[in-house]
Amino acid sequence: MENNVYLLECPETHDALLVDGCFEPEKILDACEGANIVGIVQTHGHADHVQALPSLVERLGVPIYAHEGEDYPVAVNRKISDGDTIHFGDREAQVLFTPGHTDGGVCLLIGEHLISGDTLFPGGPGNTWGSKEAFARIIEAIETKLFTLPDATRVYPGHGDDTTIGVEKPHLEEWRERGW
Repeated sequence: MENNVYLLECPETHDALLVDGCFEPEKILDACEGANIVGIVQTHGHADHVQALPSLVERLGVPIYAHEGEDYPVAVNRKISDGDTIHFGDREAQVLFTPGHTDGGVCLLIGEHLISGDTLFPGGPGNTWGSKEAFARIIEAIETKLFTLPDATRVYPGHGDDTTIGVEKPHLEEWRERGW
């Protein structure tokens, strides 16, 4: 499904957070060699974002950070909510609660970099499967939490290429009109 997995590493300490334990745990671990992974953060609990999670937890023995509105194939040791901060070395990631694609979806803000999971992609919000209520929630989260960020903020989605807030923001009304 061409999921994106992210490694957030503090260059001074090499402490790191792994974001979304998608597929192919061996490839993920190989790509993280040299980093001191101190936790795994899940943007949401859909199957395509958690397939490698049990193997990663077994191999790394680190806490899992996730919103309580999701189900996971492993125990979540650290429940996260809107505004929480997750530290890794001298760095931190701020949690933004962005429901809509799922009930417990979150994004992570690290300076002017946003890991958006399946909340925001180049060209629009994540899938809400025709639910008007879920669509309203994701649009509200995008408008009130993501589109208040500086236009230069880089957006790294759960699938596909990155974008910026400034590129996506002018299309909000278009997304509302199309309903997805």
